[in-house]
Amino acid sequence: MVDKRTATRENKAPEDRKTWSELPTELLELIMSPLTLKENICASAVCKTWFSVAISVRIVSQPPWIMYFPKSGNLYEFYDPEKRKTYSLKLPQLHGSRVCYTKDGWLLLYRPSTHRVFFFNPFTQEKIKLPRFEMTYQIVAFSSAPNLPGCTVFTVKHINPAVVAISTCHPGATEWTTVNYQNRLPFVSSIWNKLVFCKGLFYCLSLTGWLGIFDAQERTWIIHVVPPPKCPVKFFSKSWWKGKFMVEHKGDIFVIYTSFGENPIVFKLDQTNKVWEETKTLDGVTLFASFLSSQARTDVLGVMRNSIYFSKVRFYGKRCISYSLNDRRYYPCKQCHDWGEQDPFESIWIEPPEDFSTFM
Repeated sequence: MVDKRTATRENKAPEDRKTWSELPTELLELIMSPLTLKENICASAVCKTWFSVAISVRIVSQPPWIMYFPKSGNLYEFYDPEKRKTYSLKLPQLHGSRVCYTKDGWLLLYRPSTHRVFFFNPFTQEKIKLPRFEMTYQIVAFSSAPNLPGCTVFTVKHINPAVVAISTCHPGATEWTTVNYQNRLPFVSSIWNKLVFCKGLFYCLSLTGWLGIFDAQERTWIIHVVPPPKCPVKFFSKSWWKGKFMVEHKGDIFVIYTSFGENPIVFKLDQTNKVWEETKTLDGVTLFASFLSSQARTDVLGVMRNSIYFSKVRFYGKRCISYSLNDRRYYPCKQCHDWGEQDPFESIWIEPPEDFSTFM
């Protein structure tokens, strides 16, 4: 006896059978919108209909720009590594100040002559002042854009190997809060340390590779018993600390060590086993490394993926120095950079503006 349902399916005319390409456009958009760039590209290869929908919802992350700080004058240059174009802006508001950190399109700056600390967005011209605070040779970072709730500014200063002074502030505060913390392990804090904010915590990598962690909510400071990243001795040549970079990406923390004439070494923090592991791939992530703060992106243009871009441009602004983990080489060819020759405060990566009319 033949099942009627089976017979019905077998006897259905070919023109009545639906194919994947005939899914409603609205449904396809709903399916493809959450896909990563890699998944979107794969889906676009199914058929012409899918290709059309995939293109319509595809989001390609825009890479950050390099912002250059002039030794004199008020003309600041911005370099777009994707389009290889340079833009200029006059910013007299920054006269006499030095950059400390950048995040979400905002700069954190310090004016030594007046001890003034302030946020500034170079594209919207917004400025947010903080209480005056004397910064010597110490690193600074902030958790989120200052025009959003919960922004915390953090800085750590070396007192002695057993004590650090941690100062915090936030937009709207009338003074900084400073507390001295005892170190369970020797921790030398200096301007050469690296600092990132990740999941509510500030991670500070010391010059010697030890990791200090500050919880802004609980106001606790601990030195993690994480052995420093293991690098070959040749990576610790003259001015080696200028060629060390740290970046956070979706809960992961990476450290990049560079040395003139050598390929970079990338370490990823295994937070479960408390160990730095060397990684040979970034799984499509692109890192943008600069001395004061670094950034990470997914879903950038294909040629830029799984690479490290440095805040240095060659050939009269035509090419940003990068290193491809896929090809195991620098681009342009033989352009590995000696960071000991560069002023680490002359450039920084910054989120580009959504509205390009600023430069028109």
